[in-house]
Amino acid sequence: MNWNHYIKDFTQYLLIEKGLAENTIVNYKRDCKKLADFLKETDLSPVNILAPDIQNFLYNYSKTHKARSQARLISGLSSFFDYLLIEKYRDHNPMELIESPKIGLKLPDTLSEEEINNLIDAIDLSHPQGERNRAILETLYGCGLRVSELINLKISDLYFDEGFIKVTGKGNKQRLVPTNLFTENILTNYINTERNVNPPNKGQEDILFLNRRGNQLTRVMIFTIIKQLAEKINLKKKISPHTFRHSFATHLLNGGADLTVIQALLGHESITTTEIYLHIDKTKLTEVVNKYHPRAKNSE
Repeated sequence: MNWNHYIKDFTQYLLIEKGLAENTIVNYKRDCKKLADFLKETDLSPVNILAPDIQNFLYNYSKTHKARSQARLISGLSSFFDYLLIEKYRDHNPMELIESPKIGLKLPDTLSEEEINNLIDAIDLSHPQGERNRAILETLYGCGLRVSELINLKISDLYFDEGFIKVTGKGNKQRLVPTNLFTENILTNYINTERNVNPPNKGQEDILFLNRRGNQLTRVMIFTIIKQLAEKINLKKKISPHTFRHSFATHLLNGGADLTVIQALLGHESITTTEIYLHIDKTKLTEVVNKYHPRAKNSE
């Protein structure tokens, strides 16, 4: 088998056995293709390639890519060779002794409540997709969803009588996220108005957010909507759909929410992933210590 066959089998494994999200699988496949393209003039295959060969590839890659991109590439290749090990195509993983570059702590960008309100207020509700766009932003911020979770949200996932929506996250894992009455009203208004104007295409009947042609929205379209609104209000921050998720978590934390609760709401498997929000506002940490620690109370 050549590289393409091994990579194809690997992506099937990620989809069927690991249940990874489509976007993650695409990235892993791209990582493997980069290595395959680099070695296309050689007789090296996934079965006989050795660590020095991969190190040579990574050295060349590092000349044009930052540490974060290098670390992501190494992670993808490690998964690929782990798969080959599982399937007994190899007896060892050549990535074992290759260290990932230190990338440091990257704090997520956040928006203030005022900035979020300004973005939503900038939506032209007289536009045919105005109510939909408002519902999109309110759902991102009100429920802390990933963009992939948002575009795959279904009408049948809305349980407003119980005050929840059902979200399908990474690895097809499902979680229930509480909704507030304000967000529910925005979504209900969209469903009862714009959502019913253009009939959905076959197979799209249950998809919540549709484009004007009756098809499911893409990730790119959500990015575009947000980018245009940011330009409209002259917002200097570089934002994306994920910025609303970060803001959701940060505002909950600053309001006094427990970190383990935020972890459950975001669908993080590890509390370590959620702990990044503790680094965003160190003032909040100081306030908690001064308010609750016995020694701080004694100094009053």
